[in-house]
Amino acid sequence: MTEKFAVDFGKLATSPALYPKESMLAVEERRRSLFIGIPKESSFQENRIGLTPDAVKQLTDQGHRIQIETGAGSHSKYSDNEYSEAGAKIVYNTEEVYEADIILKIAPPTYDEIEYLRPGQTLISALHFGNLTSDYINALLRKKINAISFELFRDKSEAKPVVRAMSEIAGSTVMMVAAEYLSSSNEGKGIILGGITGVAPTKVVILGAGSVAEFAARAALGLGAEVRVFDNHIYKLRRLKHNVGAQIFTSTLDKAIMYNEIKQADVVIGAFVADEGQITCVVEESVVAQMNPGSIIIDVCIDQGGCFETSEITSHSRPVFRKYDIIHYCVPNIPSRVPRTASQALSNIFTPIFTEFSKYGGINEVLFMNEHYRSGVYIYKGSLTNAHIAKKFGMRYKELGLMIAVRN
Repeated sequence: MTEKFAVDFGKLATSPALYPKESMLAVEERRRSLFIGIPKESSFQENRIGLTPDAVKQLTDQGHRIQIETGAGSHSKYSDNEYSEAGAKIVYNTEEVYEADIILKIAPPTYDEIEYLRPGQTLISALHFGNLTSDYINALLRKKINAISFELFRDKSEAKPVVRAMSEIAGSTVMMVAAEYLSSSNEGKGIILGGITGVAPTKVVILGAGSVAEFAARAALGLGAEVRVFDNHIYKLRRLKHNVGAQIFTSTLDKAIMYNEIKQADVVIGAFVADEGQITCVVEESVVAQMNPGSIIIDVCIDQGGCFETSEITSHSRPVFRKYDIIHYCVPNIPSRVPRTASQALSNIFTPIFTEFSKYGGINEVLFMNEHYRSGVYIYKGSLTNAHIAKKFGMRYKELGLMIAVRN
């Protein structure tokens, strides 16, 4: 005889025993505590620092050790006490700060600072291609370190985040500089940067269509200036017009048109991007000599050789000189004019990078796991890995990809 059972599906549905239960998936833990050293910058008028106290607090809370040379943040208005309260150790001599496994600098290390480096360390700093010499590269190679240029870092969008951030600052800052030197208080033309009702607007010519040019154009247009942009890459000109949202005048580097605009300009900004090596000079001295007296040249790419034949490197303490009665502003490190803002921008980039380093287990592991960080490496385990540097100085190099294909 078959028995029939009444099934209460409502009770079955609410029974805890029938709920699916999650189980933890075993994941390999590679997280590693980092030891980061930040020396005080010794390069002339380098006022920035790579990590703010807030960033230090975030990293030390993750278990990382950070030691900072006394006074390293003073130019950016960060005190030793702020860093100490954030969890950093304040050290009082340069040699001690270089005991860290990772050295974070802004300016490239000097020859004296290179002597503090030891085999196996990782150096993260700028690398000024325009000022490189074979002796300098060989000095780094002899130390058998890992050297990373943060200018060459690329993110997942293939953009260079540090270059982009510093270019935004430089582009916005140059227009403030131009406004300052157009005024009669600095023996300029005595005109306002921009325009007012009934008065012709200031004419600004920008050479280059990269990030510096974009933010300079934004600032100039916001003040009411008339803007002309020149670049040999049509896609850059199209992108700049789209980003600034204005139908500004753009042109390729047609010398007849470009020179005519420069001669009539109140402000000329050299903002070409150096893809490799130095910028090629594009404005001859004879053209500068025909500009209107009291006009201003700002050569943003002076650290890559400059794009005006009359350009000479200046400093924040003596930022300008006159030639043919044209004011030249050729400071190579414009973001250091606003170091606190620049330091905050850099800190926003480096903090997640160090978190990634820790996540993957260190520099060797992160290069194996993440191809975006490889773009900045130019020396790995004491071997040159940058093909451009090798070609420039006739040196041998090793492919980084092959070196890290098999991890030690």
